[in-house]
Amino acid sequence: MANDELVKPENPHSSFRQDHFTGIRHNFELFPTHDYNSAFEQLLDINLQIGAAPYEENEVWNQFQEHKATALEDSMIHHNDDSVTEATGARQKQEIDDNLDLAPSSSQCWSIPGMDVGKEFQDAKACRKSLREAAISQRFEMQTIKSDKTRFTAKCMSQGCPWRIHCAKLPKAPTFTIRTIHGTHTCRGVPHLGHQQATVQWVADTVAEKVKENPHFKPKQILEEIHKTHGIALSYKQAWRGKERLMGRLRGSFEEEYRLLPQYCEEIMRANPGSLAVVHANPKDERFQQVFVSFKASVTGFLTACRPLIALDKAVLKSKYPGTLLVASGFDGDGGALPLAYAVVNEDNGTNWYQFLAELRKSLEMNCESVRKQLTIISTMEKAVVDGVESNFPRAFHGLCVLHLAERFSKEFHSSALESLLWEAAHSPTVLEFNSKLNSIQQISPEAFLWIQNISPSLWASSCFEGTRFGQLTANVVAESLERWVEDVSGLPIIQTMECFHRRLMDMFKERREASLHWSSDVLVPSAESRMLAAIAKSRCHRVYRANEAEFEVMDSEGNVVVDVEKRSCLCGRWEVYGLPCSHAVGALLSCGEDVYEYAESCFTMESYRRTYADSIEPVSDNVEWREKVLKIEGGGDGIRTPKVTGGARKGRRRIRPVDNGDRVKRLVHCSRCQQTGHFRTTCIAPM
Repeated sequence: MANDELVKPENPHSSFRQDHFTGIRHNFELFPTHDYNSAFEQLLDINLQIGAAPYEENEVWNQFQEHKATALEDSMIHHNDDSVTEATGARQKQEIDDNLDLAPSSSQCWSIPGMDVGKEFQDAKACRKSLREAAISQRFEMQTIKSDKTRFTAKCMSQGCPWRIHCAKLPKAPTFTIRTIHGTHTCRGVPHLGHQQATVQWVADTVAEKVKENPHFKPKQILEEIHKTHGIALSYKQAWRGKERLMGRLRGSFEEEYRLLPQYCEEIMRANPGSLAVVHANPKDERFQQVFVSFKASVTGFLTACRPLIALDKAVLKSKYPGTLLVASGFDGDGGALPLAYAVVNEDNGTNWYQFLAELRKSLEMNCESVRKQLTIISTMEKAVVDGVESNFPRAFHGLCVLHLAERFSKEFHSSALESLLWEAAHSPTVLEFNSKLNSIQQISPEAFLWIQNISPSLWASSCFEGTRFGQLTANVVAESLERWVEDVSGLPIIQTMECFHRRLMDMFKERREASLHWSSDVLVPSAESRMLAAIAKSRCHRVYRANEAEFEVMDSEGNVVVDVEKRSCLCGRWEVYGLPCSHAVGALLSCGEDVYEYAESCFTMESYRRTYADSIEPVSDNVEWREKVLKIEGGGDGIRTPKVTGGARKGRRRIRPVDNGDRVKRLVHCSRCQQTGHFRTTCIAPM
């Protein structure tokens, strides 16, 4: 039997077992030469009784062979002294020679465990894979001599090592078997930290389970895992290529998924009637530009039960073919973002924003003849976005995201106090309060005041905005959602990316629909209910005087305000801004016996919230027949082509290295293991 390990760990029971070997050698005459197996079985029993590990069975056999050979030699000398016949002595000497051939003559001679003549493999691939695994585990490098459909022959790469193996295919079967193994290894194994058989495919197979569990398993982590498990030091490029090959096997072809985008869009619309899914390509070269998806369930819920408020946002997608995710979201009555449409585009430019907003307008018009209320759109107001909104939603109010404004302001002036005043100014419900906050900014920093004056307050301040923002100054709810979306799709092909977004929307509709069934409030959503209860509690401290049927004068600690219940307005401005009665309005309504809940905007009611998520978003069929259709678009093309990858390597002249005496100077490499020059870590042969 062969050794399982080249370097055996120290065995605490070795001295105990050695005593048994010594006893057997001195009393070898008790064991007939034809009963060696019985002696070996007895030693195995001893091995188990003293609690040795299973792998030491091979060690027992090797030591037994050595002691048996010594015992036979001693036995022959003893019998010669007793005048044993020459024939018997010759026979025993031959037996000694045979047994000495079986036992390793030195610690440098070893064979591969589990690789014996007659061992069978499922096919040629399995045969090569098993031999590769054996070479890596036993730390020797193997050179392939012949490899085809019927034969596989390899030898040890170490100079002077006689080991050689030959495998062949069985007749009329794909099975391969080991035919011959010539010699045993006499080399000391691989003298460096690399390995010839540690190929990119081996890396992919080795970390397959890790990457399946965690698709974000990084190449650096792969290097650490392989070094810890197999003691092999690979290059970063090998680890990266190994993961790329594995991910390609798991997720499919990027190029094929771009080609299948038109069929995918058709399948989306077939499974969700009334939805809009379309792909745009460059008409000149048919390269991908944009894929847009908008589900009817989202648009219908938005139009019938949500505030007429849309936020636009974007996020960068990292993949083999990088792109940008564009999202348009509404807001439900409880303040949650409701994605109305999303698109993956090849790059963030004016053309793609225009197409995205044009498709969004088309989707809204498909589900409603005309948008009944005037829309308010919030964005970062980049030029591409502004132009797209003006072209497709000319009557909409376009506001600036205050979070984006505050980030720019903070980078410019680096003051938390100034940034806090900016937010207070944006939230101020009246022009008087707004001007008061700006004056505070001017007193602290005149430069900051001049900077903020260059941006029109009608774009970002609640008190100056012409439309209705319902207190929603930012698109941060959308941004937080996008972060989770982008994490899930990093590195995925285009259709799998779109399907991740699709499944997120399906889960969102189901979770919010089920959660609303367990809410305790029967009239308003939880966030609106808490604000209403706070206004009712605060109104108890107000004094109310009725001027006429509609107007009231309300006095509080800060002064007097006028409330008009017919116009649903208050001089404090909070009723108009937030869509819920303020404490002054609540006091006026309660004084005349009115139900304050009836004066809340309809979008804050439980009925509207449940209508928002009443419809379901249906999944794309698991049937892959739509993938197998042969796509032929007009002009005889083969379908959508992959986008051009922009922002790659820098263009320019190639730098010429300096020369010395007509020869180009070579870069001096350095080993990080032994700190010497002239070689890398993977080829270092310095002692460990």
